[in-house]
Amino acid sequence: VRSLLGLNNNSEQEENVNPNINGGSETNKRASESQGRRTPAKKSQPSSMTEAMILDSEAAVIANFEFLTQAETEMSDDDDMSDEIGENEETDMKTTKRKAKATLNDDDVDAEADEVINELNLLTEGEDSNLSENRKADGGDLFVGYNKPAIPRHPTIPGITSDEEVDSSLGLGELAQLTVNNEAESTYEVSNAKEPYRKTWNAKYTLRSHFDGVRALAFHPQESVLITASEDHTLKLWNLQKTVPAKKSASLDVEPLYTFRSHNGPVLCLAMSANGEQCYSGGLDGAINCWNLPNYNIDPYDSYDPEVMKCTLDGHTNAVWGLAVNHTKNSLVSCSADGTVKLWTPSGKIPQLNNTFTSEAEGIPTSVDFVRDQTDRIVVAYSSTHCLIYDTETGRQVVKLEASQEMTGNVGKHINKVISHPTLPITITAHEDRHIRFWDNTTGSLIHSMVAHLDAVTSLAIDAHGLYLLSGSHDCSIRLWHMDNKTCVQEITAHRKKFDESILDVAFHPSKPYIASAGADAIAKVFV
Repeated sequence: VRSLLGLNNNSEQEENVNPNINGGSETNKRASESQGRRTPAKKSQPSSMTEAMILDSEAAVIANFEFLTQAETEMSDDDDMSDEIGENEETDMKTTKRKAKATLNDDDVDAEADEVINELNLLTEGEDSNLSENRKADGGDLFVGYNKPAIPRHPTIPGITSDEEVDSSLGLGELAQLTVNNEAESTYEVSNAKEPYRKTWNAKYTLRSHFDGVRALAFHPQESVLITASEDHTLKLWNLQKTVPAKKSASLDVEPLYTFRSHNGPVLCLAMSANGEQCYSGGLDGAINCWNLPNYNIDPYDSYDPEVMKCTLDGHTNAVWGLAVNHTKNSLVSCSADGTVKLWTPSGKIPQLNNTFTSEAEGIPTSVDFVRDQTDRIVVAYSSTHCLIYDTETGRQVVKLEASQEMTGNVGKHINKVISHPTLPITITAHEDRHIRFWDNTTGSLIHSMVAHLDAVTSLAIDAHGLYLLSGSHDCSIRLWHMDNKTCVQEITAHRKKFDESILDVAFHPSKPYIASAGADAIAKVFV
């Protein structure tokens, strides 16, 4: 090669003067070999000085081209350090650049080198823009969703779940456990008439408008309407279909539609007529007021309607503790602290007092109800812890519910509430000694007695089918009992204590799946 190029005399001096300039002798040898291959044989050889200058310039251009390629490679590696796709594409680009570099002609090496670099830069920018667009389409940075695995339908190892399944279950919180605890609710059939209330009750409506304890409440026979009586001397009418969302709870707040004002003291008891057109209230002032219920869609800010107040039943001289309505005969019975029980006919134009029942031996009546399976009889609870059943036609005592040996002495066994079973000859009483007792109306004997609460039992209610019993107590709890086996089905903590009093009354809706409670905390709650 040296003899062909005519560099026998000057090659050693050139190498000694400029050793390994811009790529060294190996680079010059490669360039010489490629030059020898590309140059046609017929072309005349240039002179030694001219050839040396061409070789030097060619070596310098190729070295600069490699330097630019290495710099561009480092920049692309910095940009796509964490992206495997970018590294593969960069490797392909390096190979393409080397191939293009090997095929350049020595005459237009500078122009072609610039053109190839520009084309490769355009390709690189195009690929980067495509990658960035794909990242945006995928929802942002590739690193955000790249490591997120798909949730498997079944774990590969039995008993071991993936992290995504654990996160999804934790996201539900304690709601996931409710489906396990309330499995009986899914099997409950509404059409089954034997168990119409076999469900889990949850608070839905909160009635806040009274300024003092709510003593009594009563549902409308057909509509979602409720009336409450309070110690603030008023009664209020509520429509459960007109609600507003509560601020700090999942329940709904209900605004009262109408406020009944006539009593001169706390309203202690309440009863609803069979047709739902009238209600009756008894107060500490000894008055029994008869009210005509207004329209359930009335504007709360309408003017006063004097026809709402129907009449007042005057006859008691002391506080009226209990009221009950006979739905078949439209008669009303009341018991008072004056020691009398009076039977009224309030539905006529002029209310009539039919009969008065007294018992000096038993003391003061505390609660009263009609015997549901015999509509001509009433059952009265007295302060002596005894219950008497009277015939309303003759006014005579028929049966006395005798106390067993466990009830000798009446200390702490005061009867707060008495109710009658709707279909069976059974009377149920709630006592101050935390007991609920069941009595046989035929024989007057005690059927069953049980400790029902942690404090005095204040109120009782039974559903229209006679299958479930609802009790309220000063221990702030409402308990639902199964009448067949006398077991507690559900307990609800509903109200707060005020002056050692908590729940003062409970009620079942006659035809809709509602239960309600009245508390000394001036709040009434409805559960569905």
